[in-house]
Amino acid sequence: MEKNNFSCSLCSKSWKKSGATNCWSKDPDNKPAQPGNCPSKEHQDIINDSFSLYKGDSDDAKMAQVAAKVEGLCYQPIPGSDAVNACWTRVEDTLAFAKLMGYQKVGIASCIGLLFETDSLAQIFKAQGFAVVSVCCKSGSIDKKQLGLREDEKIRPGTFEPACNPVAQAELLNQAKTDLNMIVGLCVGHDILFNKYSDAPVTTIIVKDRVTGHNPVSVLYGQNFYYKKLQLQPIDLKGEKGFSKNDK
Repeated sequence: MEKNNFSCSLCSKSWKKSGATNCWSKDPDNKPAQPGNCPSKEHQDIINDSFSLYKGDSDDAKMAQVAAKVEGLCYQPIPGSDAVNACWTRVEDTLAFAKLMGYQKVGIASCIGLLFETDSLAQIFKAQGFAVVSVCCKSGSIDKKQLGLREDEKIRPGTFEPACNPVAQAELLNQAKTDLNMIVGLCVGHDILFNKYSDAPVTTIIVKDRVTGHNPVSVLYGQNFYYKKLQLQPIDLKGEKGFSKNDK
């Protein structure tokens, strides 16, 4: 099991100290050593076998090759320096990827609370020549109580709340025969189910985070003050926000 105890996150210390790791260094002949738990150290066979999938003309190979091209296109060299500036947003990255892949029809699986953002995204893709179909999470308006939830487990007890139906979103987009699907703000768990049932490849445009304005990385940057609590105490699954008060 020790060989499978990967922890590439620990190389952040090497990156912070020297701006390099064993996997990425400007001087390959003098790069930092592999840490004891480096997957490249014990499992180079898996890495090489996986990389072989990117060669040739399979769908996986084309995706890997196009993704690498898009990664290069979204940075702009600074004349007279080895530094680069990022020049594309994620929406632009996705547009470029879809065009280079030869996709024609894209689907959007949207949270009902982000319909404005979904329409804005759809208008951009339509303007760029794509056919666009979108499906919201509450399609069908089926009561949450059919999932077995108690009334006090709703967001607003005593009111009608439709359940999210990510499998239906995926199946409807499958029926529409989309080439690429995009997630716009699906809840944790619902996004997992959507990915599982989507026939087309899936990318995420908006990751839902209700507290941070859909910017979840801010939690990682805030660990020295407000979000330090996530390192010090377990998350409360029996609190007042969305969970039963009777379970305490």
